[in-house]
Amino acid sequence: MNGRLVSAVTVRSDHAHAPRGGVARPPRLARKACKLPPVAGSTPSRVFRVGLTGGIASGKTTVARLFAALGVPVIDADELAREVVAPGTALLERIAQRFGPEIIDAHGSLRRRALRELVFSDPGARADLEALTHPAIRAAMEARAARADGPYQILAIPLLLEQGRDSVVDRVLVVDCDEATQIRRLQARDGTTLAQARAMLAAQASRASRLAAADDVITNDGALDALTAQVERLHAQYLRSVAAVRP
Repeated sequence: MNGRLVSAVTVRSDHAHAPRGGVARPPRLARKACKLPPVAGSTPSRVFRVGLTGGIASGKTTVARLFAALGVPVIDADELAREVVAPGTALLERIAQRFGPEIIDAHGSLRRRALRELVFSDPGARADLEALTHPAIRAAMEARAARADGPYQILAIPLLLEQGRDSVVDRVLVVDCDEATQIRRLQARDGTTLAQARAMLAAQASRASRLAAADDVITNDGALDALTAQVERLHAQYLRSVAAVRP
C-alpha cells in the first residue's frame, strides 16, 4: 500500500509529507480550511464535505449507507444520475438522439445495462455521454447539498478523481479493495464477463492513483462488522475536524 497510508482507516499526518526544501505540506483539511476561513460571528460558506469514491464494485454504496445510518447526509451521484434521466426528461431525449431509440425500453426508461456496455466499449461514446449527463448531475448535487443539513456531508461520486472534482470537497475518502475482488463482485452482481469487468476497471482511475489522492481509506475486503467499525472511526474523526474549524 502507498507509504502515506498508515492504517486501514488512515489520516495523512500533518508533517509526514515534506516536499523538497524540507517544508511540511499541510493536510487537505488545513489547505481547504484556508480557503474557507472561520470568521468570528459568521458561519462557513458551506458545510464540510467528504468526497466518497472508489473503484467499481469496491463497496461505496455500502459505506454510504453506513454513514447515512449515523445521521450523515449523503448526496449520491449515482442516485441523482437516475433522476436526471427519468422518463420524459429532456436529458433522456437528448441521450436517445445521440445513442439511438433502442436504449429506451417500452416503458420509456433508460436501458442502463445496454448503454453501459455501449459506452465502455467506445471511449468516444463514453465521452459524449459524460458531456451530456455530468453537468446535470453536478447541478443536482449542488442543489441537494445546499438543502441538506448535518455537521458534514458525504458526496458519493464514483468518478470524483477522474473528473477532477476533488476540489469541491474538503477530504477524499477512498473505499479500497483489490482488483480481483472487484472483478468477482462485478461478475456476481451484474453478470458481466471477465473481459467486460476488466474493461470497466480499465476505464477508471487506477487503484494506485486513487490511493495516492486519498486523505482517508476504508479497506473493504472483510466482514461487514469490520467495515462498520472503520466508518464509525472516521465519523468520529470528521466530527472532530468540523469542530476544530468552526469558530
